[in-house]
Amino acid sequence: MKKFKKHTPEQIVGKLDQAAKLKAEGKTNADVARDLKVSEATLHRWQKTYGQMDRAGARELKALRDENDRLKKLLGEAELDKAAYKELAEGKF
Repeated sequence: MKKFKKHTPEQIVGKLDQAAKLKAEGKTNADVARDLKVSEATLHRWQKTYGQMDRAGARELKALRDENDRLKKLLGEAELDKAAYKELAEGKF
């Protein structure tokens, strides 16, 4: 079974640039996807998600997603601490 390759946002934007060039040459979506070694569904999803984004925008998006994940983790830990303090205050230990 083949492992899937996770593309970075910068790589995706680069492949979408290649896709635009290939489409300008008159190739179909199936041919473009085959040349980029991805499925048509993946290509469509990338176009919907990243659209006309440039590489700098993709880097910024990745940084924002990483920061958002970190903040969600911190919030979860804070909620656990808050619940533990509440139980201690009520005398349930």
